[in-house]
Amino acid sequence: MVNKNTVNFDERDPEGWLEVHGDYLYRYALFRVRDPDRAQDLVQETLLAGIQAVDKFSGRSTIRTWLTGILNHKVIDQIRKLSRERSGQNAEEKVDAWGGNSPFDARGMWASPPDAWAANPEALLEQKEFKAVFEKCLERLPDRYFEVFTMREIDNLSSEEVCKAAGISQTNLWVMLHRARNQLRTCVEKNWFHAEK
Repeated sequence: MVNKNTVNFDERDPEGWLEVHGDYLYRYALFRVRDPDRAQDLVQETLLAGIQAVDKFSGRSTIRTWLTGILNHKVIDQIRKLSRERSGQNAEEKVDAWGGNSPFDARGMWASPPDAWAANPEALLEQKEFKAVFEKCLERLPDRYFEVFTMREIDNLSSEEVCKAAGISQTNLWVMLHRARNQLRTCVEKNWFHAEK
């Protein structure tokens, strides 16, 4: 058993990585791929890649940060692979994440415009309760919207990188991000702002 607080613990020693970092990496992978089996596979691939490249670890970050970076690359590779497999299928999900209650009418106009937010979004993200609501809303997004939104807004990849990874055009990316943001806004308004009233 590895104890991270033990004086003799060497974080460069891969023998303790699974015990010390495994749960964290699994939660990160599960959040990103939303499939427990794929998440486990990605963590195993990450740890194996880390073991094979441990001599290249420069020490400019923690091992956890370095392993998370490797995992993130594996997640993006997984998205690329799935995008290639979907290439013969419709690239966009037609499912409305909110049970068919679209905020738009048949002409693409707001059915009822969203409320103006008085709160500062950055300050809201500091609140644990709001963060939990936001994460639940994010989980409700259709897979393709979730993938492009997290790559663009959480991983801070450029639009070109997201398009390449997802196998979509810039226009398609813009549409998917627009729809993801609108669905997130609707969900947050319903489950946070209106729930408070």
